[in-house]
Amino acid sequence: MTGTAVHRAWLRDLRDALAYPLTSNGRLLTAGVATGVTYVVLVLSSFPQFSVQVLTRDPTDLAYAVPALTREVYLGTGWLGIGLVAAYALLTGVAVTDAVALVRRARRAGASTLAGIVPGLLAAGCASCGAGVLGALGFVGAMAALPFEGNLLRIGGIALLAVFLGRTGDPRTCAIDPT
Repeated sequence: MTGTAVHRAWLRDLRDALAYPLTSNGRLLTAGVATGVTYVVLVLSSFPQFSVQVLTRDPTDLAYAVPALTREVYLGTGWLGIGLVAAYALLTGVAVTDAVALVRRARRAGASTLAGIVPGLLAAGCASCGAGVLGALGFVGAMAALPFEGNLLRIGGIALLAVFLGRTGDPRTCAIDPT
């Protein structure tokens, strides 16, 4: 295949992967929940000390912490930062939905196929936690020290998720080789 044909095939597969959660209410719910959880984790991990203080005092203060920290992300990085966090969370929701379908399909194909898919899913999951994991690991000032306040890291994570989704395509038609 020529480079243009490969590029078109990848874009078609990316479109199919992004559309897959829209094919049933259950898949859409899975993607929505994964997106919401990812957004909350990313926002909370942007200011981990504040998050720990608020949530250890009263876990129901999550309803206060998320909007407050979303505002802080906005004040620190503007609409671009909020958009990148939201895109990151949305792509993670799609990736989780696609991964669940791949694991279900692999389970039907056999244990050796499942053993081959799980490490790939974990590697793709690392792309989805990127920016948030720095704060959770104790590198509190790491995001502020990064160029463009961590937006490049978020863009890198989004690009990795897009590559993963483009390679996966629609999990219903993905050819899983059991050998």
